[in-house]
Amino acid sequence: MEYTNLGRTGLSVSRLCLGTMNFGPQTDEPDSFAIMDRSLEHGINFFDTANVYGWKLGEGVTEQIVGRWFAQGGGRRDKVVLATKVYGKMGEWPNEQGLSARHIIRACEDSLRRLQTDTIDLYQMHHVSRTTPWEEIWQAMETLVAQGKVLYVGSSNFAGWHIAQAQAAAGKRNFLGLVSEQSIYNLLTRHVELEVVPAAQHYGLGIIPWSPLHGGLLSGIIRKMAEGSAARGTTGRSADALAEHRNTIEAYEKLCADLGHDPADVALAWLLSRPGVTAPIVGPRTMDQLDRNLGALDVHLDEPTLTRLDELFPPVGNGGPGPEAWAW
Repeated sequence: MEYTNLGRTGLSVSRLCLGTMNFGPQTDEPDSFAIMDRSLEHGINFFDTANVYGWKLGEGVTEQIVGRWFAQGGGRRDKVVLATKVYGKMGEWPNEQGLSARHIIRACEDSLRRLQTDTIDLYQMHHVSRTTPWEEIWQAMETLVAQGKVLYVGSSNFAGWHIAQAQAAAGKRNFLGLVSEQSIYNLLTRHVELEVVPAAQHYGLGIIPWSPLHGGLLSGIIRKMAEGSAARGTTGRSADALAEHRNTIEAYEKLCADLGHDPADVALAWLLSRPGVTAPIVGPRTMDQLDRNLGALDVHLDEPTLTRLDELFPPVGNGGPGPEAWAW
C-alpha cells in the first residue's frame, strides 16, 4: 500500500479510501466486518462513512456497524483514520439537520456514540450550508477540536468559492480550517477541475473523489452485462447514463483490454494520477470487489494513454482550471 499526507497535514492516509456506504443496505454486518478486516490486511487505513448512511432516518446504521467492528478490539480503531460527516437530516425537527452550531455539536456526539470511539479523525461537512455563517460553523468545530472529539475538519460537495470563504473565515480565527474536500470526480464527471481542484491545491486541501467509477459505468459494465454479472447499470439513472455514453464506454473498455487492465483499475489509476488527489473512495459491496480494487495501485498510465483518455472523456471547456478553460 502507498501512503500520502492528507492535504497540508502531517496525517498519513492510504492512497485508497474504504467507503462504507454499502454497509447495511447492500452488505450485511458479517460481510462488512470481513471487508474492513481485509482492508487493514491490505494496508488501507482510511475509512469514510457518514451519519446518514444506512438510509433509516436518525439511526446511523452504517456508523453503528463500523462502531461494532471497532468494539471487537485488536487495535482496529487505532489503525484507522476515521472520517464521517455531518449535515444530513437526522430527525423530523428543524434543527436536526444542517450546519448550525447546535446540530454540529449534537451530531458529533451521536456519531461518537454510534462509532464507539472518543475521537473522529476527519469530521466532514457533507454539504455547504448557505444559511449558516462561517463564524458559527468554525466556533462549533473549534469547540469539538478543543475537546479532542474531532482532530481535522473537511468539506464535501463544496464549490471552489465555498472553500475560499471557509478558509478566509478560519484564518481570521487562527484556526486550521479545512484539510480536505470530498467531491464527485471521475472520467465522466470532471467539473471539479475548473475551480474546486485549484482552490483545494491553493489552500492545501486533499481531494477525496467519490463515485470514482461513476456508478459502475467505468467498471467494465458492458462486458459484465454480456457475461450476465452486472449488478449495476441496467436500471434507473445508471441505465440512462449508459445509453447516453455507450459508444464512449465501449471504446474505453476496448482501450483497457488493449492495455491488459481491468476498466475499474484504469479509472482509479487515472484519478491517482490527477493533481491534488489524495485517495479515491472505493465502496465495495463484496470482498472480491475490494480485492480487485487494489489492482489500481499497480497500474501506471503513460502519456499516450492519458491523452487517449482525454480524447474519450474530454475535460470541461479547454481543460484545466478556469478561467482559461472557458476564456482566452
